[in-house]
Amino acid sequence: MTRFPGYFFHQMDSYQVALIVITLAAAVVNGALGYGFSSITVPLSLLFLPIRVLNPALVPIEVALNAYVLWVNRAALPNVWRRVLPIVIGLLPGVLIGTALVSRVNPGWLKFGTFIVLLPLIFSQAVGYRRPIRSERSAGFAFGSGLGVLYAVTTISGPPLAVMLTNQGLTKRDFRAALGFIRLAESTLTAVAYAYAGLYSVESLSLVPYILPSIVIGVPIGAFIIQRIRPETFRRVCMSFDAWIVAFGLSTLLKDLHLVQSNLAYLVLVAVGLLDTWLLYRFFSVHLPLVKRAETLASDDGLTIGTR
Repeated sequence: MTRFPGYFFHQMDSYQVALIVITLAAAVVNGALGYGFSSITVPLSLLFLPIRVLNPALVPIEVALNAYVLWVNRAALPNVWRRVLPIVIGLLPGVLIGTALVSRVNPGWLKFGTFIVLLPLIFSQAVGYRRPIRSERSAGFAFGSGLGVLYAVTTISGPPLAVMLTNQGLTKRDFRAALGFIRLAESTLTAVAYAYAGLYSVESLSLVPYILPSIVIGVPIGAFIIQRIRPETFRRVCMSFDAWIVAFGLSTLLKDLHLVQSNLAYLVLVAVGLLDTWLLYRFFSVHLPLVKRAETLASDDGLTIGTR
């Protein structure tokens, strides 16, 4: 029995072992932040799996994962469902367009487009971009349609959703409930659209047994970790990791698609690395000390009021 783990891994291909490790790390992130499973899994897994094999394996799992997030935060759902309903309604046409793209577009170009879209989204979170939308209802449908296309093509929606919901000033509990509601809708719609388009295959479904245990183990670990680490710091480190992975994938695809014929393609990776390093320096040397100082002042004020 003591030889079983080694024997088990010996019988698996290297990509299956890699998928287990990647999805475990992604599940930890999702357990901590309420999103991030696809944001971590997809950029790394696309380095060795086609998007038409990976996506149909992830979407049904995300239905269950998002249902769990919504269930845990169900008490806050009455506060937010009306606000985010236009986004949910807008998802349907976007999901249909995105599914058609997955069915018909060259896989290499799909990967390239995925990375091109992801990079600015990651950096928008990294720099803490905030710009509240006043006409929330009218903008919601257009945002939902774009989100539906993005999710159906990439299974990723966490970064733009996080930016959108944070911009609108939702509390932590309301944020998680809104996130769970929207992501459950988009993953369910995409699962149905994939079935209608015939995208599920034996190859895709064979990946599921390697992903599910990682989620069962990783999500509780993430929930445990986030109680002991500042959420903003954890999120920022995850975004940094994502940026490097996407930049590496983009550089590799520039060569594979013959858009750049030499190692100059890796200048994308170098540029992203330099930018991300500078943003990390700014976060830890400027932003984080300011947040800590504000928290200390608020704590001191509370103590002062309590002694009166």
